Amino acid sequence: MGLVDVVRAGRKPFKRAYVAVFLWFTGRAIQAAAKVDEQVRREFDSLPDDFTFSLGVLPDGPWMLIGKDKGRVKYLGGNPGGRRIYIRLAMKNIETAFLILSFRESTALATARNRLITEGEVPHALAMIRVMDIVEVYLLPKMIARLAIKRYPSWTPGRKVFGRIGIYTRVLLGI
Repeated sequence: MGLVDVVRAGRKPFKRAYVAVFLWFTGRAIQAAAKVDEQVRREFDSLPDDFTFSLGVLPDGPWMLIGKDKGRVKYLGGNPGGRRIYIRLAMKNIETAFLILSFRESTALATARNRLITEGEVPHALAMIRVMDIVEVYLLPKMIARLAIKRYPSWTPGRKVFGRIGIYTRVLLGI
């Protein structure tokens, strides 16, 4: 084995499939939350009109892309396809992604342990992390969401229930 040979880890199909489904569902949920939740809408209003965000796993994916065009937030799938990416949040490997996305490690702790790479402007990255935190509160039971985010919000029951119904409906129907 020479000095320039690259050793690749095993493919880990279960973890890869879990991360891919999670990113697909979360991408669609962010699109839905931008229509349902006022706070998410405000976060996206503060971003440039041609804004694109990607979240994924190094080196080979999977990835999730979210874009904003003419004020509309859209899930763009998993292929950047030559788009300009404003913010790229990359988890260093599939093991890291599985730890974070299975809620065994919070985003804040993963950042402290240097498991995430952020490329782009910090204020835009923080806006997207706030959006993902809001979406996680809608999607997850309180017990699990508390593991995933730094501070669990004190929302009215109506906001949580009706927002959750709206987001799940839009995700499942693709609207």
